[in-house]
Amino acid sequence: MEALPWMQRYHQQIVVVKFGGNAMIDPSLLDAFAADIAFLRYAGVRPVVVHGGGPHISRMLERVGIESEFRAGYRYTSPEAMEIVRMVLGGQVARELVAAINEVAPVATGVSGEDASLFQARRKTTDAMGNPIDLGLVGEIERVNPQVVLADIAAGRIPVVSTIASDIDHPRKALNINADRAAAALAVAIGAKKLVMLTDVEGIYRNWPDRSSLASSLTPEELREMLPSLASGMIPKAQACLEAIDGGVKQATIIDGRVAHSTLMEIFTHDGFGTEVKAD
Repeated sequence: MEALPWMQRYHQQIVVVKFGGNAMIDPSLLDAFAADIAFLRYAGVRPVVVHGGGPHISRMLERVGIESEFRAGYRYTSPEAMEIVRMVLGGQVARELVAAINEVAPVATGVSGEDASLFQARRKTTDAMGNPIDLGLVGEIERVNPQVVLADIAAGRIPVVSTIASDIDHPRKALNINADRAAAALAVAIGAKKLVMLTDVEGIYRNWPDRSSLASSLTPEELREMLPSLASGMIPKAQACLEAIDGGVKQATIIDGRVAHSTLMEIFTHDGFGTEVKAD
């Protein structure tokens, strides 16, 4: 019965869920996530899944002898690495996730950010503080054309979106884009009511590494003030929350994807799960 008011609140509403982290490589967590997305669909919610693929990409890069390097929370992406990113996200991760969801609810479809100009980006040249940085073929989204996703939603399907973008300046080439911020940009473009991002920590801590300082909720202003002090890997997730809220999404939440069914606990329980950022 606790879920009923939340089911009413989100009935026929779009919820964007970003899937990533170690949950992607744990079969039991992948199955639980697929079941959660099917549950949302059958409960009357309109879920959209946006996925990264960091662990898969790192593993494949290691296999082919390309060293993984991270700068300011982003993976440096050389032209050789970009070929791997494109192959892994669209050819491996997307297919595994679509298949897992379709086993429970046979309505999931794979969509690449390059399809129908869904994501268009330019190379990223500065970090979160505005300092110059070389990230190779990493892009910042400039435009979102959500028609291909909206068409799937209207047809009752579950879009599963791979985070690769077309390069605005070189249309036949692709750019690697951060999955958290891509999820936020898509959530804004399609008018989502909520953005949920799975990660490998419990949420945002007010005073890391003090685990008792986990914040259950933050205002956008509080999060902006905390941004410079966050760990580099958390900065893109925090930026994504702020971009979603600034763009009109009512709620953005960072949750622990290492816990089975954390997505449902966040959406359908009073206490929620992780750290929620709400519009004023």
